[in-house]
Amino acid sequence: MASGHHQTDVVIVGAGPVGLFTVFECGMVRLDCHVVDVLDDAGGQCTALYPEKPIYDIPGFPKVDAAELIVRLKAQAAAFKPVYHLGEQVQSLEALSGGFWKLTTAKGTVLQARAVIVAAGVGAFGPNRPPLEGIEAFEGRSVFYYVTQRENFRDKRVVIAGGGDSAVDWALSLAEIAARVSVIHRRDRFRAAPDSEARLKALAAEGRIDLVVPYQLHSLDGAGGQITAVNVATLDGVEKKIPADVLLPFFGLSMSLGPIADWGLALDRSQLAVDPATMATSRPGIFAVGDIVAYPGKLKLILTGFAEAAIAARSAYALIHPETPLHFEYSTTAGVPGA
Repeated sequence: MASGHHQTDVVIVGAGPVGLFTVFECGMVRLDCHVVDVLDDAGGQCTALYPEKPIYDIPGFPKVDAAELIVRLKAQAAAFKPVYHLGEQVQSLEALSGGFWKLTTAKGTVLQARAVIVAAGVGAFGPNRPPLEGIEAFEGRSVFYYVTQRENFRDKRVVIAGGGDSAVDWALSLAEIAARVSVIHRRDRFRAAPDSEARLKALAAEGRIDLVVPYQLHSLDGAGGQITAVNVATLDGVEKKIPADVLLPFFGLSMSLGPIADWGLALDRSQLAVDPATMATSRPGIFAVGDIVAYPGKLKLILTGFAEAAIAARSAYALIHPETPLHFEYSTTAGVPGA
């Protein structure tokens, strides 16, 4: 980490998986990078929200935990000696003469660069909390919005609320170690991957998971930060009590662009509008990659962000070194510069 005043080729805003791979791609075209992220560690959601969650669609990895993916991406980027400014949020962006951009963080760090690549994922994020009276008293002790260590739930009675991928994936995972897993959802159909939903219902048929449908969260029992039961109800008012040690509500994230919204960039429904051929935003010299961008046909996948990182790095090179055309080479031919 570093503070003060710095000048570099590229500033990458966001140190999630796509931001880390952007460091590598910039390095492959000999561009130096500084990386800024508001979190205290690199990895974005992979580190902060689901480090132990398996990811299945990373090429070459039939299965890789999110934390392990970040370890490997950091090692891959390390060859190019990026400078990280973690625990800092970029507050302002200012165009300077000579084609430079000036970025200033909330801690006063000043960065000047010819190009900026925004890889801020979903932007500023936090959990969507269920409207349960008194839930704040249990948060962090027996109500959790993220799973960072699966082992913490061994032999516990776990209630999971939600019907998306996170709810289903963690139900499948925790069923292996929890004393009991109950899944609450307002309908019998889930918004998860079809194979995952099929596995969930198969475990329910075997009696290894309780599917509590169609119900919604109603109230919590407990004291001193520890829940003892989760009360649920149907839309018709039929109530049911589920003994529980832990509640995991998975109702998605509340997301916002934060200060990025004030940078004068064209938006498309709260995402940055880019040209997919270059990953350029509406302001020359500012590029964007990953889940924060929008364009026709955009797929919100990590592997899509990886491809966008390669495009953005080469676009940044063309901007910074217009007098020296970049001749494309495969990494098998070019190797890793400096290695």
